[in-house]
Amino acid sequence: MSSKLQVFAIAFVLAALGFFVTWYKIVYLDIPITPNERQSLFTISAEITLTGDNAPAHISMALPSPQTGMKIISQESESGEFGYTITKTAEGDRAEWAKRTVEGDANIFYKITVVPEPFYKVLTDESIIVPEEPNQIVEPTEEGVLSLWEESDRSAALTLIDTVRKRSADPISFTAELIWQFNAKQPVESVSALLNMKGQNKLSLITTLLDQENIQHRKVRGIYLEDGQKGRRLTTMIEVKDGNDWEFFDLEQGHIVKPANFFVWQRGNETLFKTKGLAKSKLRFAVTETQVPVSSLAQANKLASNSEFLNFSLYTLPSSQQNAFKQILLVPMGVLIVVILRILIGIRTMGTFMPVLFALAFIQTTLVSGLIMFFVIVFSGLFIRFYLSRLRLLLVARISAVIIVVIAIMSIMSIVSYKLGITQVLTITFFPMIILSWTIERMSILWEEEGGREVMIQGGGSLIVAVLAYFAMDNELVMYLSFTFPELLLVILAMIILIGRYTGYRITELLRFAPLGR
Repeated sequence: MSSKLQVFAIAFVLAALGFFVTWYKIVYLDIPITPNERQSLFTISAEITLTGDNAPAHISMALPSPQTGMKIISQESESGEFGYTITKTAEGDRAEWAKRTVEGDANIFYKITVVPEPFYKVLTDESIIVPEEPNQIVEPTEEGVLSLWEESDRSAALTLIDTVRKRSADPISFTAELIWQFNAKQPVESVSALLNMKGQNKLSLITTLLDQENIQHRKVRGIYLEDGQKGRRLTTMIEVKDGNDWEFFDLEQGHIVKPANFFVWQRGNETLFKTKGLAKSKLRFAVTETQVPVSSLAQANKLASNSEFLNFSLYTLPSSQQNAFKQILLVPMGVLIVVILRILIGIRTMGTFMPVLFALAFIQTTLVSGLIMFFVIVFSGLFIRFYLSRLRLLLVARISAVIIVVIAIMSIMSIVSYKLGITQVLTITFFPMIILSWTIERMSILWEEEGGREVMIQGGGSLIVAVLAYFAMDNELVMYLSFTFPELLLVILAMIILIGRYTGYRITELLRFAPLGR
């Protein structure tokens, strides 16, 4: 294979790989392609208000577990003088608060921040571990769990079960029909009798009848993620097992698909909230919505854990390292600008990639301030360099002297600007002093060999390239894409390889030889 074909093949493979990984992250991992996309964060606050009984107190509350469609960002407890621990149980974690003596009123807050439809989607449900409800199989007797009920209530329940059984074919349809019977505008006589039972409500009646039919089920307590909810209790629903799947049932609507904005706080029949040693206690929930940029979530390393693929992204690095790579990953874009302007356009510069370094400095200092500082340092350095050339110093000593002079000029500019209240000049330290020194040396040599005109051409070309690279690099979209999708560097590399094969006329040469063509 010829070198030309090899170049095209390598460029194609690199570009295809870069675009494929980017496409995969956008489509399957739901990473936004723009930095300004915003995501709703919901903070769920559980407030426990209690009154002490001058005795040791213990409070226990079920905590939410990982679940599909929701990403838990953070959890925190504000418990004051109460001791706080987390206990692992068969049905999930529980928050435990305790205090030796509780007098008067007190409040405990537990806050959890969640993201619905997470930024980094879960590819499979295998990572979501939902505690299984123990099988509650009842012996197949006629009375079963109804044996403790009064004869009339038991008879009404068996009549209702017989009616529902005839109108259903499996646990799912049985549960749906049972809920429909309890929600009918004109319920049958057996339902009316059951609803009039003391100490029973719709939920307890439905779960008891499901137990009677040996249908495996569990309670689901959760809250709808809607902004502005205050002083709410959790909404209770039911999940019924059919084969290997759990189906969702609302006590009003019957069989439903789990709402996308419904956050499950607890699964199972264990008590949500229990206390000991208190005179009075109450648990209420509130929901607050906040809109934040998606990029800020990723930068805070809040969402990467949802995908093993993204556990190796740059967002998993410490913040200081992330900031460093944000600058480093802008360099390839500046290099691409240099390659295009030098090979295709034909602009001459002083040094190959010196303009990229100056563009990075301009990003820190702002363009106008950076250009002013560049001219002041370079012209002052050139004056000193011309004087040093009369002393006939060797190259190493001369460059070293220029470096010291450049540092001195930068220090003086910083002090004077600070005294004058010009804070922009204080960022002068971002200028690459070694590159400035070499630029001054090259300009002086070029002046002596080619004259001032060539110095102006190459110096001006360097500034033009640096300014264009600055605009390409100091772009919010470019910064975001380069850091979030570093695989796009492969696409830039492919472009540079292709441009590197170009051996035709540059645009400046076409303009130069245009009179000859005519």
